[in-house]
Amino acid sequence: MSGYGLGMTRSARHVNLASRPNGAPVPANFEVVEADVPAAQDGEIVVANRFMSVDPYMRGRMNDVKSYVPPFQIGEPLNGGAVGEVIESNSSDVAVGDHVVHGLGWREIAVLPASQAQPAASVDGVSLSANLGVLGMPGMTAYAGLLDVAAFKEGDAVFVSGAAGAVGSLVGQLAKVKGASLVVGSAGSDEKVAWLTEELGYDTAFNYKTGSVAKQLLAAAPDGIDVYFDNVGGDHLQAALHALNVHGRVAMCGAISMYNNTEPAPGPNNLSLAIGKRLSLRGFIVSDHASIRDDFIREVGGWLVDGTIKAEETVMQGIESAGDAFIGLLAGANTGKMVVEL
Repeated sequence: MSGYGLGMTRSARHVNLASRPNGAPVPANFEVVEADVPAAQDGEIVVANRFMSVDPYMRGRMNDVKSYVPPFQIGEPLNGGAVGEVIESNSSDVAVGDHVVHGLGWREIAVLPASQAQPAASVDGVSLSANLGVLGMPGMTAYAGLLDVAAFKEGDAVFVSGAAGAVGSLVGQLAKVKGASLVVGSAGSDEKVAWLTEELGYDTAFNYKTGSVAKQLLAAAPDGIDVYFDNVGGDHLQAALHALNVHGRVAMCGAISMYNNTEPAPGPNNLSLAIGKRLSLRGFIVSDHASIRDDFIREVGGWLVDGTIKAEETVMQGIESAGDAFIGLLAGANTGKMVVEL
């Protein structure tokens, strides 16, 4: 057993779900609480979180509905991805000073079984926070979704919605590296559109707020698309169904346009196109693709180091800003990955 301040009582802050959002989250839905942190029991570690993640999927967990992960409970801490330094260890597998990635974010200090943490990826010149973004769950989502789920192949024309977010910004770059004939992105501001085309190598992009998604996609890809990476749902999915070529594939990653709806949203009214075009629409969860993580770290890590791939972060400061960071994420305030530095 080893650690910093072992046996001493320490306190730290965490964020509780104060109430369930009705529509878009508001600051009152979150409460910052200070509490004692227990010592590590047998097989456990204590981690001082350096960065925590806010991600769109967390919005669904704030509703009291059954899903692929249990809902958050009112009056209890939220959780999500985090990366930090081990400050106490009661495990022979993890040493004090190690950096690990785990699922107990939304708190300054986390106590958890060592088996539930994994070593942080270490890539020269890349921030520790990349383990929550381009080298973490969002990056793996982009990699698995494009290559495994959508079965991307060289020469495909690809459309990515939410292209300036943590997942979408990597999808387009991966497609270009892997030989796409065309990469089109949609984003919510002219500044993000410029970032996609001038910095990330997207062939073209459009601001979905300034006109019809269907018309702008048709103009961007007059010969159609072969792959649609869907982060948005709604009108983007409907437009993509029109634009997809025969045997086109859709990786259904998210539907952020609907997450804050208080009433059921109508589905695409053109789903029958999937029949004649023989389309494949496949939803996925990144945890089902853990077997390719080593390939992902090796390839994407290498491309980060040599500058082939670029990653942007929007960083908020302090646990007290976590709720605002999440609210901003759903409103599109981020470019690239939104993280909170603790």
